[in-house]
Amino acid sequence: MASTSIRRGAAVLLCAAALLSGCGKTITITDSDSKQQPAAPAATSAAAAPASSAPAAGGNGQLEVVDSTAAQNGKTGNGGTVIGVAIQETPPVWQQLAAVTSPPLNKAHLININQAALYRFDKDTAKPSKSNCNDDCAVKWPPVIIQEGGAVYLAGVDPKQVGAIRRADGNVQLTVGGWPIYRFSGDSKPGDLNGQGVGGTWFAVGPDGKKVVAAK
Repeated sequence: MASTSIRRGAAVLLCAAALLSGCGKTITITDSDSKQQPAAPAATSAAAAPASSAPAAGGNGQLEVVDSTAAQNGKTGNGGTVIGVAIQETPPVWQQLAAVTSPPLNKAHLININQAALYRFDKDTAKPSKSNCNDDCAVKWPPVIIQEGGAVYLAGVDPKQVGAIRRADGNVQLTVGGWPIYRFSGDSKPGDLNGQGVGGTWFAVGPDGKKVVAAK
C-alpha cells in the first residue's frame, strides 16, 4: 500500500510540473521531398525542464513543440519574427502558432506571435510535405521559418499537426497538417487577410492544415 501511495504521489507531482512547463515533444526536420517523420517524445521530461528553459542549440536537426504559449513559458518579444514586407534575414529562435476566429472566415485560422495571418499554398503538397514557393514567390509569401533547434509554442493547435521541412535554400519551414505555412508580405497589421484567395491558390490555414475559406 505504501509503495502504491508513493507512486501515485509521484505521478501527481509529475502532472503538476507538466502543467507548469507545458507538454513538449521534439520533431525531426525532414527534406522537403521526403515523408514527415513521426514525432519523438521530448528528450528532457517536462517535469525536469523549467517553464522558461531555452530549447537546445541549433544544428541538431530537431525542433521542440510546446503545447502552451510563449508567454506561459516565460518568453517576451516576438522571437525575431518580422512583419509585412520586412525581410526575415535570420530565422527566429522561436515561433508561436495560435488559432483565432475572424468574421470574414468560416472557421478558426492561424496567426503568429505578431498576429499576422498565416497561409497555405494549393500548389504545395502535404504528403510528402513540400514547398513549391521559392525565389520571387517566397519574397511575396515569406515562409514561416525557424532556427534549427528552436521552439514552437502553440495555442489551440494540436502538437501532432506541427512538422518541419528543410527548404531548397536550407531554411527550416514549419508545416501544419503537412502543409508548409507562410505569411503574406501585403499584410501589414494585425487582422489583415489581404492574402486570402489570391490567385485562387492561397488561403488562410486552419489549425489542422486545411484551408479556411470565407464564410457564405
